[in-house]
Amino acid sequence: MIRACFEPPWAVRIADEAPVSVMIMVHGEAWITPEGAGGEEPRPVRPGDVAVARGPGHYLVAGDQKTEPFAEIGPGQSCTPLNGAPEGHYAGLGMRAWGQPGGPVQMLIGTYQMRGEITGRLLDALPPLLVLPTDVWDCPLTPFLAEEFSKDEPGQEVVLDRLLDLLLIAALRAWFSRPEAAAPAWYRAMGDPVVGPVIRLLQDDPAHPWTVASLAAKAGVSRAALARRFTELVGEPPMTYLTGWRLALAADLLRDSELTIASIARKVGYGSAFALSGAFKRVYGVSPQDHRTGPS
Repeated sequence: MIRACFEPPWAVRIADEAPVSVMIMVHGEAWITPEGAGGEEPRPVRPGDVAVARGPGHYLVAGDQKTEPFAEIGPGQSCTPLNGAPEGHYAGLGMRAWGQPGGPVQMLIGTYQMRGEITGRLLDALPPLLVLPTDVWDCPLTPFLAEEFSKDEPGQEVVLDRLLDLLLIAALRAWFSRPEAAAPAWYRAMGDPVVGPVIRLLQDDPAHPWTVASLAAKAGVSRAALARRFTELVGEPPMTYLTGWRLALAADLLRDSELTIASIARKVGYGSAFALSGAFKRVYGVSPQDHRTGPS
């Protein structure tokens, strides 16, 4: 997480392809414009506003809508001068700071580089850019995060990372509660008194040998009632949802851990590597081993 400081006129093209970036306006104002064929309009952000940009699309962050970018931020946070800007026009300013010394425009920016099947289930429902202005969402975490950012104490990176996590979760909850947001069906179903607890059971313990009967007993309803209500709210039966969740977990574990395929199979609820391989290939079109060694 960094504090970006700018002196007008300023503009930066963000092409780091991070799956998610969170921007908090501290001082000054900015315009954020997603690139591409989506036809997204430039969005203003003002002090206290929170913006969430979904990658891997690129976007422009600028002090106004006319200034051409002076730099491009690429993968690995590389900085390339643009439009005749001298080398070092925007540069590192010490611990957790970047941009121009003393710039009156300040933003806090955090990026999430890892993308998996589980997180993709939520992120794919987001627009390329969402902005939550203070007049519709006044989050108490925002000033707290800005205050913590100015400190330099042991464990500060961990504190900032966790605060950013909380802010992102709160922002997504606030966004999905809005009428214009298209929240995933399973997300909306989490608020149902019957289906919500069942989804949490499946997510928290996918290795358990769940059946519709055992889930219905936990929920205190009949098998038929649970199957009907779950399918109606989530869009698929409980066991189909469980299979998708297990395979998504397996896909992430294959990429992000060194566990054997047999260990992953047991961890997500399959009796053997062979059983996992068959189910995995049916859904993803490749074997677990090919998924592990394939392109990131």
